Amino acid sequence: MTDNSSGAAAFHSHVFLGEGHETSERRTWAVIWLCGVMMVAEIIGGLLFGSIALVADGMHMSTHAGALLLAALAYSYARKHANNPAFTFGTGKLGDLAGFTSAIVLAMIAILIGYESISRIFAPVPIHFTEAIPIACLGLAVNIASAWLLGGSDHGHSHGHDHGHAHQGHDHDEAHEIATAGGLVLLEVFEEGVPPRFRLRSVTGAALTAQAASIETLRSDGTRQTFALGEKSGFLESLDEIPEPHAFNATVRIGDQHYPVMFEEHEHAHGSASRDNNMRAAVVHVIADAAVSVLVIVGLLLARAFGWLWMDPLAGIIGACVIASWSYGLIRDTGAILLDMNPDATMAGKLREAVEAEGDTLADLHLWRLGPGHLGAIISVITNKGRDADYYRGRLARFKSLSHLTVEVARRP
Repeated sequence: MTDNSSGAAAFHSHVFLGEGHETSERRTWAVIWLCGVMMVAEIIGGLLFGSIALVADGMHMSTHAGALLLAALAYSYARKHANNPAFTFGTGKLGDLAGFTSAIVLAMIAILIGYESISRIFAPVPIHFTEAIPIACLGLAVNIASAWLLGGSDHGHSHGHDHGHAHQGHDHDEAHEIATAGGLVLLEVFEEGVPPRFRLRSVTGAALTAQAASIETLRSDGTRQTFALGEKSGFLESLDEIPEPHAFNATVRIGDQHYPVMFEEHEHAHGSASRDNNMRAAVVHVIADAAVSVLVIVGLLLARAFGWLWMDPLAGIIGACVIASWSYGLIRDTGAILLDMNPDATMAGKLREAVEAEGDTLADLHLWRLGPGHLGAIISVITNKGRDADYYRGRLARFKSLSHLTVEVARRP
């Protein structure tokens, strides 16, 4: 017998766009306008003043603007067609498709730069330092301005060289402010790359000491646990780890006062499951261009100062290798999403734990990414208890990133 019905899930949204989608779209268009104006100015200026280097840099800027245009169009199209029923799982993956395409373009640019640089080692060409150095500085300034315009979101700081791990912020389930007689304090569960522990810190001058503070948890099954605290730099931290799950009532003791706090665990996607690869691709283009500009400036200055003409092509080769590395990271991550690979092994393991915690069996699990921070899942459960799909939906409700969940229940004889 199979039960995959669920009245609660009969109607739900298929809009799986990332947080801050429209803000990222506006920033990308702003950078395109900046690059477009600079491109036209360089090409017209080069033609008027007879500078082929200026024209060449303007044409290079056009490829940069073209890559950003691809990102902007992906944002716009995904937003406009977010509710189009023709997209079975929404338009959240358009950004990943655009990121994959941008990565291919980056790889081609790296190959062209590398080929041209190697050619110039064996067949050097005259370098017009007076024109080339100011143009390289101008290009760097434009890229810095572009990076600033694209900045302000958490998408940009991975740049494509994250080596497989995500740089999250303070990764905690919940943070609670507690008003005490001495001032405001903050209690959180902290687990950024470390086993989960309580952290208690003063916000508005409350005096905290390890001897005068402790935390006691009470779980739904009646289990109690007291956590002693130790002094850290600017906060108190529990000496013992917090067992899973992080759903319990806590009582914080500060001196003779006791303050109740309730924790409701929420699981969110991590790493590549939550990253906006469209913005990431745009940022990689800007950062790659800036890195090449810096290398070119250094190479030109050394070549002019010491006559090392080989420094200019060497800078190009190094730049090509850096761009190729970032391109590979983008292709790897976006390709995995487009092929529906498991985007978050940690969450998959926690899903299994949540389903099997009461003796049921998770027979099958499919987990894939629908868009930045949105995951889809199909689970098949075998049970000998009278439970339906809605029961398991309730057990998995704390996984806030599961935006589309299908549950199939089979009865074990």
